Amino acid sequence: MADEELPVVSFGSLMTEGTTLVRRGQHDKALGCFNDALKLRAGDKHCLITRSKCFLKLGDTENSLKDAEASLQIDNTFSEGLYQKAETLYTMGDFEFALVFYHRGRRLRPDLHKFQLGIHKAEEAIINCIGNPSSVKLEGKEELCFVSRQAELESKKANQKQQNKPKDQKDQKQTKKKSPKTERQLLGQLYADKAYLEKLLKDEDLMQSSTRQGMKVMDLVLSGISYLNQRRDFWQQQKPIYARVYERKVLRQGRARDGRQKPADIARCIAKEMEDIELALARGSAEESCRKAERLLKKVQAWSEDEVPNKNELIGNLHNCIGNAQLAMGQMEAALRSHKMDLDCARQHFLTEAMSRALDNIGHVYARTGKFQQAINTWEEKIPLALSSLERAWLFHEIGRCYLELDKAEAAREYGQMSLESADEEGDVEWQLHATVLVAQAQVKLKDYRSAILNFEKALEKAKLVPSEAAQNGIIAALDNVSKSFIAELNKGHKDKPASSREGACHSHLAPSNGKNPHSPVVAAHQQHLRIPSAPISSQVLNSNLGGRPGLLQMCSQLRDNRAPRVSPAGWPGRVTGRPALPRRSRGSGGDSR
Repeated sequence: MADEELPVVSFGSLMTEGTTLVRRGQHDKALGCFNDALKLRAGDKHCLITRSKCFLKLGDTENSLKDAEASLQIDNTFSEGLYQKAETLYTMGDFEFALVFYHRGRRLRPDLHKFQLGIHKAEEAIINCIGNPSSVKLEGKEELCFVSRQAELESKKANQKQQNKPKDQKDQKQTKKKSPKTERQLLGQLYADKAYLEKLLKDEDLMQSSTRQGMKVMDLVLSGISYLNQRRDFWQQQKPIYARVYERKVLRQGRARDGRQKPADIARCIAKEMEDIELALARGSAEESCRKAERLLKKVQAWSEDEVPNKNELIGNLHNCIGNAQLAMGQMEAALRSHKMDLDCARQHFLTEAMSRALDNIGHVYARTGKFQQAINTWEEKIPLALSSLERAWLFHEIGRCYLELDKAEAAREYGQMSLESADEEGDVEWQLHATVLVAQAQVKLKDYRSAILNFEKALEKAKLVPSEAAQNGIIAALDNVSKSFIAELNKGHKDKPASSREGACHSHLAPSNGKNPHSPVVAAHQQHLRIPSAPISSQVLNSNLGGRPGLLQMCSQLRDNRAPRVSPAGWPGRVTGRPALPRRSRGSGGDSR
């Protein structure tokens, strides 16, 4: 039986496999693929460049340079070969020659941006090594000649000494240990890795062991230390310590110049940061908003009033932003402190608008924490500062709502009526709805059910104009409850009457009133078109037609049936939406936190 033929591997498949391994970071395996590919097609410039990149990744700069030069011998205008040779020379620390090949590549391919980047980094490395030529001035030809001769003599002596030195002495000099401080600055985070590898060298038992692949642990550790030393020397040459010190000095000077920037630039910077603070709070990132506001507050406090003309107003506004963010995070005590600092700042510098904003927010925090009397006192202090009918509408509503929570229904009704008057002046339907509902709720507390029903019906009409299904459903539910209470009161009052009076009124709903007893509650209710059946009423009569008119419960059911499926509310919430969008001047730039 003939031997089975081995599968034929093509050049293209080897290149593809090698490229895939390079992308995975497996440069050792990729190198084998490229070696096999070059055996099939020797002198392929693209394969040579790809292998050169592998050598460079593995730290073998000599072989990387050989492959790059071999590709240029085949085609001296090969841009990838020029770039790879320049990169290899740069990695070897030969920045001047690297700059030469970067320039050659840019002349051939000016459209490739990588050559321009290479020129910049090579020039920067050269300047870091030798300093800026403009900072060195030699006067007189004699000085120049003397310096050049001295340099030439020293270079010759150095070359002779270098040639006479044995190889082990060269290696010993190259591996001369630098001070830990210098190494830490050069290696950065890699310094801890090198210290760990050097610590492993002291473990003799570990150094004598081998891996599963048969490699000695000592060889691996030494190769790692050698690689880190090479990178340290390269970084020392690329950017020496004195260059790093100079760079830090320049950065500090730049920051100092930035700190003394023009007021117009500062104002633009502040406006941008304030916008970021408000956007962060609007999208629900309260912690981020609070952090940015606190950071900006420290900056503003460090600036002078010449740099920030409205410094005091801005500080108060930032306290307001911090308080709003803390309120959104549920930090009530911290929010109260921040808003009080805003109020103190406004009072010290007579900032009326900021004072109005701070009082509003302080009252809101008190209301959120259940301290309704403190909220009332705060908001009543704000009343003279309200600048528009719309602002007074919601302010009176908030005060009335707090009185209602304190079971002071009479005061709640008065403030509700004041809120309704202000909303009527503004012509705002939504706040007319809120105020009407507040008045109706206060009337329910006062057991003025007839007036409450009237106001709830008005509120229902307003809810249709807004429009708001949630408000309509809530009002209908409130009408159900109020009508039941009203009917119960009528029944109770009828039971308290003498029996003779009760007999005459038993079927009063079937006969016309003819002006008899016009002050009776049933007749008055019919005159107001409330469609409330007369008393006494059994449970069977509640949903029946009386005198050609449906009962109130039946009417409410019909209203619900004619609308979308009812949301079962847990009691009328009092307000459908938050406060109105007031003018920016009266609300402050911190926005409304509710």
